[in-house]
Amino acid sequence: MDTITHTLFGLTLYGAINKRNYTKEQKRALLFTTVVGSQIPDIDVVSRLWDTEGQYQMWHRGITHSIFLVPVWALVIALLCYLFWRVKDRRIFLMGVLAVFIHNTSDLFNAWGTGYFEPFSSIRITFGTIPIIDFVIWGIILSGFILSKKSKWPSYRIYQYVWLAIVLHIVFQTSQGYLIYQQTSTNYEQMALSASFAPWNYTVIGKNGNVVEISHRNLWSEPILHVSLTSSEDTNLDDLFAQKPEARTLYEWSPFVVVVDEDDIVGIYDPRFYRNGQSFLFEYIEKEG
Repeated sequence: MDTITHTLFGLTLYGAINKRNYTKEQKRALLFTTVVGSQIPDIDVVSRLWDTEGQYQMWHRGITHSIFLVPVWALVIALLCYLFWRVKDRRIFLMGVLAVFIHNTSDLFNAWGTGYFEPFSSIRITFGTIPIIDFVIWGIILSGFILSKKSKWPSYRIYQYVWLAIVLHIVFQTSQGYLIYQQTSTNYEQMALSASFAPWNYTVIGKNGNVVEISHRNLWSEPILHVSLTSSEDTNLDDLFAQKPEARTLYEWSPFVVVVDEDDIVGIYDPRFYRNGQSFLFEYIEKEG
């Protein structure tokens, strides 16, 4: 998910707790825990500062997003809460676990994926059933915020229902994506799914041989072919990988790529992010001569 959504998750977690018996310091520690816990796995973006070998694509959403690091991040946050506010409370640690778990797990559902089981597995797990920016989730949280200001219900109870609505939305959206994947996967040798910004709509990216098809699909209509791409599978990519380490990383990171071999360039791109005639995950070099 995007940074805004993760922040909203943290604030909504804070809102869903009954803080009637919390001290001022405990409330500050709790807010710190839910917001920082909802963001801390993305600390891997600092790896850009020392990445000289084109590995950022593997580092981002890699080990920091591992399920095995969830209690480690929670412990770090709990120690900071004790350092800043002298709050020593098991609930802070448990809320840190929940916040980090939500971050890491929610990132599984969009096309980018995560290294959820690193360091024991380098496979990027991606379901592709939730867009990286989900306006439905934003709308649910906004509705809860407005209702909390106007309703006589306790605000924490309203935010608990907000969380229930978010979970039901993800389950419903992912169930539809799963059915579409099952219906379509037999048509391709390789296939990936990417959720559209419009709810219940998906982009199906399928590859047979050197042909990649990108189609739009939902459960209530036949797939609509958006574009058919030809991948130059026989192209020697050694020079590309030698001159652009990022290309090798992209090749290993993506489920499959489209190879471009034209008069002036050779490169690869991830077709899951193909928009308006190009993919923003595209690595190439210019041919000599």
